[in-house]
Amino acid sequence: MKGLAGEVEPKLMAILAEFNQTLKKYGVSNARVVEFTLSDQEMPEMEGLSCNFSCWVSPSNLTCGIKCEFEASGTTGAKPAAIATPTAKKAEKAKPVAAAAAAPTKSAAPAAKKAKKKSDVPINIYRPNKPFVGKCVSNEELVGPGGIGTCRHLIFDISAGDLKYVEGQSIGIIADGTDDKGKPHKIRLYSIASAHRGDYLDDKTVSLCVRQLEYPDPDTGKTVYGVCSSFLCNLKPGDDVKITGPVGKEMLLPDDPNANIIMLGTGTGIAPFRSFLWHLFKENEDANANPFWLPKLLGWVKPSDKPKFNGKTWLIFGVATTPNILYNKDLEDLQRRYPDNFRLTKAISREQKNPEGGRMYIQHRVAEHAEELWQMIQQENTHTYICGLKGMEKGIDEALSAVASKDGVNWSDYQREMKKAHRWHVETY
Repeated sequence: MKGLAGEVEPKLMAILAEFNQTLKKYGVSNARVVEFTLSDQEMPEMEGLSCNFSCWVSPSNLTCGIKCEFEASGTTGAKPAAIATPTAKKAEKAKPVAAAAAAPTKSAAPAAKKAKKKSDVPINIYRPNKPFVGKCVSNEELVGPGGIGTCRHLIFDISAGDLKYVEGQSIGIIADGTDDKGKPHKIRLYSIASAHRGDYLDDKTVSLCVRQLEYPDPDTGKTVYGVCSSFLCNLKPGDDVKITGPVGKEMLLPDDPNANIIMLGTGTGIAPFRSFLWHLFKENEDANANPFWLPKLLGWVKPSDKPKFNGKTWLIFGVATTPNILYNKDLEDLQRRYPDNFRLTKAISREQKNPEGGRMYIQHRVAEHAEELWQMIQQENTHTYICGLKGMEKGIDEALSAVASKDGVNWSDYQREMKKAHRWHVETY
């Protein structure tokens, strides 16, 4: 480190140590500093401090959930006015492969969104005959030890193209290779699991939640693995992936910051709900309240200009076993930090019992909380979303029909009116 007074380096290293201790305090064990460098300019009396930092934090942990790269320049004191724009040379030096830029500049702050109309939603920017070729950035297992099967959280770099999307949409994936007739594999659609800014909040990535499909061959009894899901689950960082889309307007979020959002999902049906929650909460966090925003430790203050979400969200999530609760740590952390805005209810079929003594499925949880759900559903600013296995729809309808009938309301008719008002959203398979 060049051009530093003898007392500067210890202070900077103390700041770095404080940052790492903060990460450990919040249970982030897999964070690491990629780069910590200083410019070679003279810094008499420790004024005009110029540094660039690059740090990596696992995007699967919502408590920090960002991959960031930034440069800070100014004094060590709390003097925001002293922050200078980093030079192009330093910015280039600080940028690791596939890193997401999140410099503490005006452009890094999420812009306030205008009212979203369905006509403004991006559709089929890339088509099957000319897909976009992205890069796999990471591929992480979501199922814990002792869980059933494998499910991966995949992040793709889309910075080289024009692919844009919004929460609730899907993208198509074309697996490499050909089918048994020598033709390219057909497109498989997957719900997007990231908010529109991506897991790194830099508008350069898109994420999926993919369970590897496996089933016994009806003739031989041997296990058959899904072509596209296996292709995705086996991707390695740096691998190419052919992407089409985005598609879908059924699962869009309302633009009302005071809306209530009910989410009913099973398994990988969590994907669009993760995108919702990340958008409503993670993107909405005030940078000054985020302990992982290192410029705060340097005295730099970054205001937020995005409207705060003031509504209520309720996720009722069904899985087979506790290790199969996808994004469990993220969800529980959200519940801890936003108790007035986020509620989490789990239905763990192989571990919990319903009132009749059988397995606990999502429809049983809906029946258990039917009165509360019905009160929310009747509010005009409440939107209900269902995503996952199609079989859960009947049980959900039966539970809500029973509670609606107590008020003399025919559930089928009421649900039909909700659909017309775009307040009832279903995407099942």
